[in-house]
Amino acid sequence: MIKRITGLAVLTLAAAGAFAAQPAKADSAVETKCHMTFNTSGWAVIYKHVDGTGMVRCDNGQTATVRIHIRGGGLTAGKYSIENGKGEFTHVKNIGEIYGSYATAGANAGAVKSAESLAMTKGEVSLAVTGTGRGFNLGVDVSNFEIVKAK
Repeated sequence: MIKRITGLAVLTLAAAGAFAAQPAKADSAVETKCHMTFNTSGWAVIYKHVDGTGMVRCDNGQTATVRIHIRGGGLTAGKYSIENGKGEFTHVKNIGEIYGSYATAGANAGAVKSAESLAMTKGEVSLAVTGTGRGFNLGVDVSNFEIVKAK
């Protein structure tokens, strides 16, 4: 009886050791940071209409070329462009989570040199963008900042 228990204990320990020696699988829930560079241009006369393009690169090696569409309205007017804007996504598990619509609200002002800085979320994904450019703009608005795959 003791030999049988000892044999089962050795077999159990050997099996546990075999499972422990297995390589760990990559955790798909691990978050990565993604960084975006972009250019946009547009206009606003109560209605805001801005389009642009960008490139997203994630720390896990994923990349994507994207299109940006900003639509909204408010007490706003101007014509402007943002060149070499920067964006940072947080709470991203894979690049597919960056696509979609982000709600924004903000105030903007500029003459000749324009500047913009926004922080927004879409579910758990957060996006902060900053940029400088040219044009004139003045106002407050509520907008939809949309990121889609470039074709």
